[in-house]
Formats: sequence, C-alpha cells, structure tokens
Amino acid sequence: MRRTSVLGAGSWGTALAVHLVHVGHEVRLWGRDPALVRDMLARRANAVYLPDVALPPALHPTASLDEALDGSELVVCAVPSHGVRSVMQSAAGLVPAGVIVVSATKGLEMETFLRTSERLGLELGGGHPVVVLSGPSFAAELARQLPTAVCAASRDQVAAERVQAEFRSSYLRLYASTDVVGVEIGAAMKNVIAIAAGVVEGLGLGQNATAALITRGLVEITRLACALGGCRETLSGLSGLGDLVLTCTGSLSRNRHVGIELARGRPLAEVLGGMKMVAEGVRTAGAALALGTRHGVELPITMQMYEVLEGRKTPRAALVDLMLRPQKAE
Repeated sequence: MRRTSVLGAGSWGTALAVHLVHVGHEVRLWGRDPALVRDMLARRANAVYLPDVALPPALHPTASLDEALDGSELVVCAVPSHGVRSVMQSAAGLVPAGVIVVSATKGLEMETFLRTSERLGLELGGGHPVVVLSGPSFAAELARQLPTAVCAASRDQVAAERVQAEFRSSYLRLYASTDVVGVEIGAAMKNVIAIAAGVVEGLGLGQNATAALITRGLVEITRLACALGGCRETLSGLSGLGDLVLTCTGSLSRNRHVGIELARGRPLAEVLGGMKMVAEGVRTAGAALALGTRHGVELPITMQMYEVLEGRKTPRAALVDLMLRPQKAE
C-alpha cells in the first residue's frame, strides 16, 4: 500500500483520508488537536467534523507531524488557509524529497494575499511539485462515496497526472488543468459569493435574486482571476461555476450558512462561535478586495459583503446598494 499523509483532520481532510484508503493508500491523518486525535483513535470516527463516517483500519490518526510524514509518498494539505503557513513551516524539513504536495485548501492568506500554492512553494522550496485539488465537493458526500468531479491543477503535468491516477475511483473523477491561478481564485472567491447567497436566502429575496447573484458573482471572480493571469475558460468549469453553484445553493455550505444567519440579525462573532468548521469566505473577503485594488479590478459583491462582515452595513442595506449601482451593459 502507498503511504500518504493528510495534514488537517477537519471534515475535508478526514473525507480525503477515508477516500484515499478506499483506493489503496495507507494514510496517516494529522490533527493539530491531540484530544481530537485521541478521540478518533478511540471511536474510529471523527465525531466532531465527520461523525457518521467510520475510519477504515488503514487510516491512522496522529498528532505528530514526524509520524504523519515519515516515509510518505504523497502529502495532502487540508489545513484551513490561516494555518497553512505555520503548519508547513513545521513540516518543511519532514516532507520527503521530491514528494508531490496536494493543496486541498480553499482561501487566500490574509496578511500577504498569497494563494495556498504560493505559500506552499515558499515554505517547501522548489523540490516539491504542488497540485491544487478543487471543485464542487462537500466532504460528507465524498466520504459516502457519492459521485463527485474535481479539478487537479498544476504547472507540472506529470504531477497532475499522478494525482489523477492516485485519487480516481468509481465515484471520484478528476480533470487536469495547468491554470493554477484560475482554479485557486475560483476556489477562494466562491466562498465570499456564497455568503451573499446566504444573505439573499435569509432575507427571503427569492430565486430570481439568487440566480442573478450567482451569475454576477461568476463575472466578479473571473475578472480577478484573469487580472492575476488565470484563464477565463477555467472559471466556467468545475473549479469556477461548478463550485460556485454548489456553495451558493447547497444546504451543507458553511459560507451560505453564515450569510443566512447574518440576514436573520445574528452578530458575526455569535454565528462563527457556534460553528465547528471554518467559513473561509469570512477571511477571504478582505484579501480579495486588496487584490482587486492592487490590480484595478472592481468587486462590488465582495465589497458589500466585506462591509457587512465588518459590521459597517446591514445585509439588507448591502443588497439594496448592489441593486442601485449605476446600470451598465452586460
């Protein structure tokens, strides 16, 4: 069996670990919280993040990075965006030479506005090909082996094809791409648009409004991706439109949930305090705006959601301001 390391024992990391065991890997699943790891070992389940999925025998939870990375042939980073830098700094000297690193993190680094693949490259150096895994994929559905399709993006075609081969199954299909920028910007920004979709849902504004928001949100994401060097066509694929539709409409979307609760009048701190999992869109909004400013790209939906998240505007006022912007040609 091929030995694989998955760093990050949240819902997505756990689901990927379970999946990789099913397709023939021995997996070391690293979690930052020793108490969570002890509980997973005792229950043979991740009761906090993926409670209804049994951990197969070849999945080994650990709180030790040394143990997790020892002899690994493939490394998957499923750490939330705000934790990638510190975790990879600790892991840098432990990742075996030449091993492919798969980024399963969707977000931007708040302080530097870097994409996750950029941060991984800085911390690990150039000796590790990085492949970005992204697309419309709820963790619970992948873990239940429901049909899912995602994108594997890398500038290293051989590495992307290796990840396609290692992850494929009868229920998971992977499409290769060389557009790392487009895939990562689509993955990060769809979370911000999903918060706005939750606001529309929570205010009861109807399906017309939801459809308009998703469509204009895709335009916004595409503009920024292209300004950063991404390809327009990428954003009409799985990592763009596909992920956007799922995150804006799916009942399992944590970012949509944040928007719904904000529309109901709950303070952001209270909403986030009641969630076990990270809503990446909350952190991404400010970083995306900064990138937009740097590259001269207007991001009206992101701007309004940032104002809401910062407590400077009510959700209803933000939607009204979006509707009353000067009209223009599509």
